[in-house]
Amino acid sequence: MSTGRLTLFDSPLFLGFDEIEKTFDRMRKSGGEGYPPYNIEQIGESGLRITLAVAGFTMDDLDVEIEHNQLVIRGRQDEDEDKIYLHRGIAARQFQRSFVLADGIEVRGASIDNGLLHIELERVVPESAARKIKIQGSGKAQDLPQAIDLEPADLQDKKPKKGK
Repeated sequence: MSTGRLTLFDSPLFLGFDEIEKTFDRMRKSGGEGYPPYNIEQIGESGLRITLAVAGFTMDDLDVEIEHNQLVIRGRQDEDEDKIYLHRGIAARQFQRSFVLADGIEVRGASIDNGLLHIELERVVPESAARKIKIQGSGKAQDLPQAIDLEPADLQDKKPKKGK
């Protein structure tokens, strides 16, 4: 399927990078989100913490999950129809905030405290994935091109003679 636009991964040397391109598209589309505000902190050598300001949301109102190397946090508050507001400055609105996770980043847990949702992440060093690929023969020696052995005397017999 051609989109008619050039991308970073249009080269035939980049095989299987479709998912990365889709991830860039998702990031571009969700880049303008401003709610809820968040912080990202470095915790130690390999830890990260994402903190979102989710005042007014309970644990039951929040959902944290990983979809295709993307951390997705959703919040939904149910309207309390028994309340009558004279002024409503605190909106009970839904949100979805997404963070793209690199390979080797694992979510260790989530907690809520004083209106802040903390999500703990850790960078795990992957084991080496290098492996040897065995080359299989076709098993049909007769299908392979055969070498022709010639003796130097055979080559002289085949030389064109002058004058003929």
